[in-house]
Amino acid sequence: MVSSLLSSPWSSTFSLEPQDISQWLAMGILQVGFVVMYLSDTLVSGFTTAAAIHILVSQLKFVLGLQVPGISGPLSIIYVRQTANRGALSLFKFLAACVFVTCSQTLEVIFGKIQSTNGCDVIISLVIMLVVFIVKELNDRFKAKLPVPIPIEVIMTVIACGVSYAFDFRTKYGIDVVGHIPKGYEPPIAPNVHVFQETAVEAFPMAIVGFAVAFSVAKVYSVKHDYTIDGNQELIAFGMSNIFGASFKSFAASTALSRSAVQESTGGKTQIAGLLSAVIVMIVTVAIGFLLDPLPKSVLGAVVIVNLKGMLMQFQEVPYLWRRDKPDCVVWLGTCIAAVLLGLDLGLAAGLGVELLSVVLRAQFPRCSVLANIKGTDIYKDRKDYADIFEPEGVKIFRIPSPIFFANIEFFRSKLVEAVGFNPLRVLRKRNKALRRIRKLLKKGFLQWTSNGFLNTSCGPIQEDSEFENNMEDLDQPTDFKDLPARIDWNAELPANITVPKVDLRSLVLDFAAVSFLDVSALKGLKAALKELIRVEVDVYIVACDPYILEKLHNCSFFDEEVEPRMFFLTLHDAMLHILDKHPQCMEKKSNFDKIVTTVTIHNPGGSLRSRDRNVPDSETKL
Repeated sequence: MVSSLLSSPWSSTFSLEPQDISQWLAMGILQVGFVVMYLSDTLVSGFTTAAAIHILVSQLKFVLGLQVPGISGPLSIIYVRQTANRGALSLFKFLAACVFVTCSQTLEVIFGKIQSTNGCDVIISLVIMLVVFIVKELNDRFKAKLPVPIPIEVIMTVIACGVSYAFDFRTKYGIDVVGHIPKGYEPPIAPNVHVFQETAVEAFPMAIVGFAVAFSVAKVYSVKHDYTIDGNQELIAFGMSNIFGASFKSFAASTALSRSAVQESTGGKTQIAGLLSAVIVMIVTVAIGFLLDPLPKSVLGAVVIVNLKGMLMQFQEVPYLWRRDKPDCVVWLGTCIAAVLLGLDLGLAAGLGVELLSVVLRAQFPRCSVLANIKGTDIYKDRKDYADIFEPEGVKIFRIPSPIFFANIEFFRSKLVEAVGFNPLRVLRKRNKALRRIRKLLKKGFLQWTSNGFLNTSCGPIQEDSEFENNMEDLDQPTDFKDLPARIDWNAELPANITVPKVDLRSLVLDFAAVSFLDVSALKGLKAALKELIRVEVDVYIVACDPYILEKLHNCSFFDEEVEPRMFFLTLHDAMLHILDKHPQCMEKKSNFDKIVTTVTIHNPGGSLRSRDRNVPDSETKL
């Protein structure tokens, strides 16, 4: 009752270990509620759907009027196969059990006893479900005209209780009824410290799972009714209420999906609903419990099943997620299947694992792109998405929409090589090998420098000896022209049939607008990649870098004689203007960039926003 006032409106009870009680309060005081941020809406949807399936299966024995013992545990398909091998099930029953084995071993027992179904229970359940479903649909359709929703669950419970008592269903038809409800409460007792000491370690993971289940249900309804929930407040509420209730030997309070669904569907939205529910339960247990003695359990099962409709309808999200976001769809299916197969506790852990794995994979393999300028603007977008674009010759703009860390630095470097169209390290080694050969030929007199370039003075073909081939050290170092008569143009024709891959790229711009952090491993990999490009005479620029990353680069001694701070620009357009000013030959037509349209958003004193386009000369454009 206390938890109904302190926590979410749909708090209820189910059986937990008593030692979880103080763990909840301790976690709330220590602000451990932050763990709920890892429960995404997709995971919660799949998890609560699986919980609804568990509840649906657990109510079938009441609807069918069967005596089925409580069975739980993961991987129950093993149990079904053993039973099938003994011949206890027919082929049809075995296939049906295999289809639904993901729910629990309870289904196997239900199918085994299906011939013992109580017809009266089935008829009562069907009538209750039909009437409740119709009235609830009418409540939804005419909720604007009805002052309060029709409490059809209460009405049908009272009617069924009266009819069962009048016609003596228990004696005539052998249906299972609620029976005697003990009156009053247990006297208060002090906690057993010895038991707490023995179970404190095991209680912590159980408290985490119990809280995750409760918060998942609360999150579903918070999204539906547009309000916020605080994980720490929920923990403190559960802890305080359970400490009070435990002194009277009560069950530990958390959230029951079935009761929450019933209460929400009947219009309960605030803590008043929880208070009324607690008061009614108290009145029943103290004074009028005997009136519910003839109530058939099939009525309660039917009411619960109908109110699970909202949770089960979450299956409709699967096609939408598959079309819009396949990784989220995998998280939904993985969580739901795991929770149904392995149980809610292990299923939640498996769902969290799938969710975190999907996040890691998205960050490890981001969708990198090559950007281009939309003509006449200062906007740069993925060149695959636009037709009327401008790409300066010899300039590439590469964007990575993810943090760069140890797990994706190699992916980043491979995508960068793919974008520029050549491997800079391989080109560097080829150039250094060519320089070695040119020096050797100059030393032997086979080559001679003239005003027109190198002149081949050898009469025959020049062979490359094995000693030169085996000497491969220092090929990764920058090219050194200090002992040569002139600097070599690597894109021109080289003497003595020396071939080196040509590099048409002059400038590379790295858009770091979406890079939120870099770790030490990524810093080393990034610096190596930049040096390789710089050493093959490619100007590298980094734009829109976060100030935190820049500070980290300085603190980690990222800069040196090759990698200099001046390669950083505030915006992408600033860097492009600098490149075009430095390499005017990159322009296709000067007329294309004579004017750049910049979209300006202006805030008026009246509070409104309006946009206008202004034409800014190329030399004056600033972002």
